[in-house]
Amino acid sequence: MNKLLLPQDVVGGSFWLISVAMIGAAIFFFLERGRLSNRWATAMNLVGVIALMSSIHYFYAKNLWVLNGQAPTALRYIDWILTFPLTILTFYVMLRSVTDVKRGMFWRLLVGTLVWVIAQLLGAYGYMSVTLGFLVGIVGWLYIIGELYMGDAGRSNATCNNESVQMAFFANRLIITIGFSIYHIGYFIEHLAGGANINSLNIIYNLADILNKIIFGMIIYSAALQDTRKGDSIKEG
Repeated sequence: MNKLLLPQDVVGGSFWLISVAMIGAAIFFFLERGRLSNRWATAMNLVGVIALMSSIHYFYAKNLWVLNGQAPTALRYIDWILTFPLTILTFYVMLRSVTDVKRGMFWRLLVGTLVWVIAQLLGAYGYMSVTLGFLVGIVGWLYIIGELYMGDAGRSNATCNNESVQMAFFANRLIITIGFSIYHIGYFIEHLAGGANINSLNIIYNLADILNKIIFGMIIYSAALQDTRKGDSIKEG
């Protein structure tokens, strides 16, 4: 296998593009954190760490692809088992910064996410029936969605009286609902529907990560900036 990334290598190019985008997003989030209200510091740290972790995964995946033409989708679970829980916990962190929330919400979001990711990891690696892994993963994901829409998290967001937090919560809740469904669809196609072209699947997952990590983080940044400017205008008034 050629050890250089060739211009016609779309998959390798997408790995390289996403790795650079992730590290750029991480640097941006960390640098901008100091300009924002303190209530957003933890959320900005989380999205920065998520992007940084993913950049490491993508640099490795790009090198693996260039060396031997392989980047098994199962390797992505090493990234996902770390970044998905942090992604979901940003909802708790945002709410906690503006209203009283019960600690039980933290544990429900964390455990639900781990059940979801670990079940599909075990299915993808062959430690569990791929069908059972898919079904348990779906249950964990739906549990998270239920918490964000109808559970304590959804109710706390509706009553928190902070428009910026509500905007970020609403937009990113849609990402968890729609954007994260791509991972489940990919799992189903790869393991239960006769397989798929691995090149196409890698590109789809790469594009999904732009939405679910970088754009997810930019939504939080936009809300934080709006909230900070509103606070500054109140002080000046």
